[in-house]
Amino acid sequence: MAIDVAILAKDLVDFLAPLIPFLEETTKRVVAGEAIKRFGATAWGQAQTLWTKLQPKVEAKPSLHEAVKDLAQDPADEDAQATLRHQLKKLLTEDAILAAEVARFWQEAKPANVSIIASGNNSVAASGSVSGIINTGDNNTNVMGAK
Repeated sequence: MAIDVAILAKDLVDFLAPLIPFLEETTKRVVAGEAIKRFGATAWGQAQTLWTKLQPKVEAKPSLHEAVKDLAQDPADEDAQATLRHQLKKLLTEDAILAAEVARFWQEAKPANVSIIASGNNSVAASGSVSGIINTGDNNTNVMGAK
């Protein structure tokens, strides 16, 4: 199975971005409890498993570690997400064993239990096909025609 590391890195950042601040503070039980309340036990467990695989590599690469720290400061920052995506793509390209391990985990987790999380003011998250008007509040409407 060929791994598209660009897609894998995007999927990982999309999933992990709102959880990164909590993953960076896992030594505190209160933080873990708050993460479970916000994201659910399944998503938190999956994030912790992914983080266990990635964290040693993150800490070993200063540019990747800095990207994680920047995203932890503001998980909704698109520039910080793009930087982490780029750094993860580089890591996964350089480390085929890690890429295969993470891809295998992601494929097993994604279809069954991965939560889709909308993060930020007036955010929308959807799984599957969506059509019609989605009102995000503040009299703002967006027409979605995804299939």
